[in-house]
Amino acid sequence: MIQFLQQMINGLSIGSVYALMAVGYSLVYSIMNFSNFAHGGIIMLGAYFGFFFLTLFNWPFAMAFLGAAICAAILAVLVERVAYKPLRMRNAPFLYFIISAMGASMFIENFVIATIGPTFKTYPTVFSREPFRLGPLFIGRLDTMMFVISAICLAALIYFIDFTKMGKAIQATAFNPRASALMGINTDLIIITVFAIGGFLAGIAGVLFGMKYTVYPQIGFITIKSFIAAVFGGLGSLPGAVIGSVILGVLETMISGYFSSQFRDLISFSLLIIILVFRPIGLMGKSTEEKA
Repeated sequence: MIQFLQQMINGLSIGSVYALMAVGYSLVYSIMNFSNFAHGGIIMLGAYFGFFFLTLFNWPFAMAFLGAAICAAILAVLVERVAYKPLRMRNAPFLYFIISAMGASMFIENFVIATIGPTFKTYPTVFSREPFRLGPLFIGRLDTMMFVISAICLAALIYFIDFTKMGKAIQATAFNPRASALMGINTDLIIITVFAIGGFLAGIAGVLFGMKYTVYPQIGFITIKSFIAAVFGGLGSLPGAVIGSVILGVLETMISGYFSSQFRDLISFSLLIIILVFRPIGLMGKSTEEKA
């Protein structure tokens, strides 16, 4: 039971950060009906921004953390303006968006390799490595902060979407973009807002993952897990993305703890195949005419 609770705590920590990434996929998909595979590059850049703000500029952690998230949000909007807006203006098929997203992702990764280098970089110690002790359980301080920060960000996002005017406009645009535009909603501004929110959360996730592990140009590969979580929960559904991420995080830590970490990725991708075969819309997704 002690081992089970320990793995559950670790899984909730990882799953909460997966959720920060997954909601970025879901937000973009809900508005534009395609999967933004450049999202991994934004997460990677967020991790680098946080690292350099802490080490090169010696910013306090809170300032570096916020600065990395803001920079990631700006870059996410820039990617949309350069890679996706010209396609939207020409009413290009959704396949073109997927190709453009993959090209943007490869460009970002290789640009970082060419300018910063491919070497691994380790965040300085921000929180004490001494874990909290709760009876027989040991809870890492960083894991606790990852869960708390992620939970606060996700709660703020849900409040924003459900209880603000802009959030209602995002929901309306996701339901019917053409009708929303006819009713006076600036859909271009909605798209910018969605990419900015997704980029902001991606920057936070990048810093948290960089602190827990290391920073390197391929760190964006971890977003495949968040994409699996988004598909599992249902692309386009924010609650589904969060639930799918938590389930995936807990499942991975249980597999690693009770069997072997070598099966961790195997289980994740097996789950993706099973979902796509038996329930393509995910746990809480809605049927659409096109899936990407």
